[in-house]
Amino acid sequence: MQLIINQQPCEFVSDTLDVPTLLADRGVREEAIAVAVNGQVVPRRKWSTVTLADGDRVELVKVVAGGDWDDDPLLIAGKSFTSRLLMGSGRFVSPAVLRSALEASATEIVTVAIRTTGVDGSGPDAGILAALDRRRYQLLPNTAGATSVRQAVFMAELAREALDTNWVKLEVIGDERTLWPDVSGTVEATKILVREGFVVLPYTTTDLVTALRLEEAGAATVMPLGSMIGSGQGVQDWDGVRRIAERVGVPVVVDAGIGAPSDAVRAMEAGADACLINTAISRSDDPPLMAAAMRQAVIAGRLGYRAGRMPRSEHAIPSSPVAGLVGAGL
Repeated sequence: MQLIINQQPCEFVSDTLDVPTLLADRGVREEAIAVAVNGQVVPRRKWSTVTLADGDRVELVKVVAGGDWDDDPLLIAGKSFTSRLLMGSGRFVSPAVLRSALEASATEIVTVAIRTTGVDGSGPDAGILAALDRRRYQLLPNTAGATSVRQAVFMAELAREALDTNWVKLEVIGDERTLWPDVSGTVEATKILVREGFVVLPYTTTDLVTALRLEEAGAATVMPLGSMIGSGQGVQDWDGVRRIAERVGVPVVVDAGIGAPSDAVRAMEAGADACLINTAISRSDDPPLMAAAMRQAVIAGRLGYRAGRMPRSEHAIPSSPVAGLVGAGL
């Protein structure tokens, strides 16, 4: 069954859903939520009696106090998030530091890598899930390191079994030195995974045509890189990010290369819906403090984008009135 939730198509295995079941499935708390079905507001007392049908249009609206900036949720595959900062979990010096950074960031989506373990359960980042409260975070397994469509799909399928989630951050790497994405392979893998019922968040370049092809393939987001993974070089193609944000209908998440809070601000000002940040936080001198800075940077950039910047001018424009200038002519 397919529902249109806040203008985004969402697939459900069940043929029958009531409102409470829908909210639970989307991870939306029932407090201060208003629900409308096909343009008609559904009173809270009737939520459990309303049966949703294939093709129904559902609006989920969070009621907030006037002036609260929390009226701007991030919607991915029909699921609502208050934070627009996604975080990676790699390269932290300890699980304790990771937990502190996650807390400071207020993130709700955390990526995890897919790697083999030793027969005793050891291996890279063994036990990292103990640092992640799965009731609090949407885990986003990452096919990082995959260099073919087949490998990426295989890793995603394993992650779904291991973590019981159909969300996946898709990476198909075309060049192992720069970790540049194989865009044609990424589009192909997206089509396969969407057919298999995955919510696919693909890592890509700032090429507009590729972004459009990923949206057509069913991607839940488009994730253009800022610069090379782990480089900290910032966003090098602001116009590319802006073009994608203006054209695609799914959220745009700037991924990779952000090195400082100012990079995150500019990415959001360019029209990105969110930023995914890992190395800039984990390799800073104070990861929790940097996570807090990135949190504020994403918020500031989003507010600036919503407010709309002033027009640029080729000459000075006085902010004080010219008429009535004291001492004019002296």
